[in-house]
Amino acid sequence: MIFITGDVHGDKTRFQSARKARIKKRDTLIICGDFGFIWEGGKKEKKILKWIGKRRYHVLFVDGCNENHKLINEYEWVDFCGSKARKISGNLYCLMRGGVYTIDDKKVFAFGGGDASDEFSQKKNDDELLPSVQEMQGASTNLVACGDEVDIIITHDAPEKIRSFIDMNNNEMNYLHTFLEDIRQTVKFKQWYFGKYHSNKKIPPCYNMIFTDVVKYKD
Repeated sequence: MIFITGDVHGDKTRFQSARKARIKKRDTLIICGDFGFIWEGGKKEKKILKWIGKRRYHVLFVDGCNENHKLINEYEWVDFCGSKARKISGNLYCLMRGGVYTIDDKKVFAFGGGDASDEFSQKKNDDELLPSVQEMQGASTNLVACGDEVDIIITHDAPEKIRSFIDMNNNEMNYLHTFLEDIRQTVKFKQWYFGKYHSNKKIPPCYNMIFTDVVKYKD
């Protein structure tokens, strides 16, 4: 089974919610950005990462606005479920921007990153918050390779149309919103999950703004 939750921000109690959601051995928990446990690189932090990696289920995350990308990038790339991911510890991985993964017989497209210019972001001095041209091109290539069809889309931020629906008074869009909007219009998918906006809300027909909830994927 695949389970999804939103921004964790380095809060271990979210894994108590995962336990309540009855995530079992060989299941997968995907975090929609702002993982937050990789921040200073100290011994205490590494001990927590090792603890997360020892979960009986896989813990995967896309990067968000509040991450230390410099530290994340120190972890090596490995082959994982049909694409590349950074292996953090044990069963804990950071998913590549633009990767398409086969998890529990489902095709999962992952794309992290987001703007740090709004109230939901704190770390504003990171050059890797927004994606590069190469990352967007790689994502498009990977989607074309699977016929522009996946089961699940996992992002931190939201596509332009959904972003404007969330806050109609905020017209500050960036090229990531536009890129995700292009994906929304051209790729066939069943459910889209994003975590940036710190709320739990279903947006019909298939968009999921998720924060503290831990939900099980259903077609």
